[in-house]
Amino acid sequence: MKCIDPQSVAQLPGRRLGENDRFFFRCHSRLACFNRCCRNLNLFIYPYDVIRLKRALGISSDQFIDQHVDIVLREGNYFPDVLLRMADTPQRTCPFLDDSGCSVYPHRPDTCRTFPVEQGALFGSQGKCVQMVRFFRPPDFCLGQHEACQWTVATWLDDQKAQRHNQMTLAWAELKRLFSENPWGSQGPDGPLAKMTFMATYNIDRFRDFVFNSTFLKRYKVKPALLSKLRASDRELLEFGLDWVRFFVWQMPAKRFKGR
Repeated sequence: MKCIDPQSVAQLPGRRLGENDRFFFRCHSRLACFNRCCRNLNLFIYPYDVIRLKRALGISSDQFIDQHVDIVLREGNYFPDVLLRMADTPQRTCPFLDDSGCSVYPHRPDTCRTFPVEQGALFGSQGKCVQMVRFFRPPDFCLGQHEACQWTVATWLDDQKAQRHNQMTLAWAELKRLFSENPWGSQGPDGPLAKMTFMATYNIDRFRDFVFNSTFLKRYKVKPALLSKLRASDRELLEFGLDWVRFFVWQMPAKRFKGR
């Protein structure tokens, strides 16, 4: 999901979709282009994607990050981008692609889930999303766009069970937007503050260990009912982590805990 400058919306590629606009699309194995879109990708992976994918693979966050992502800090940025590492093959296919299609399909990343619709967010002066912007943008080779199935954005997102993914990705986009300026000071983006922030957002297993097995709960008060959810639910813990990063990095008021 992109943070979009309102002045640039008209110049973005693809057909912009309004609430009631319709598009045609259906992907299936009988199409000659089937799985072609799953190759040589610059596929951004968001924190909730890691939760779902590591669960599908039955591995830890540490293992998923080590085995399946590339972490890239681009010049002028203050928080790294996390991209899915393509297979080391001539076609550089998605590592989760097999002969029958996507092997992690129920847990596929948010970007794959909404394809061929691309999404962006327009933010207001208070840093909150004021409008979602969506474009129908299948690649030229995609034959699915010529199928007879008709959708609106709402019916497509409902069919793809994308609402929760979109909600979590938007929450991450609102936080990541704060990194447009350097919050690290003299520590820099490789310092302990930055590493702690990456852990709280992308390494949910280590963050859970930090919350429950460090002095965290001696320093911060968390309601018992929420603590039970944090022990059991990666999603609840991620939402808690986003709240904690706002407080930890920018000293913004926290919603889910209080200082003792």
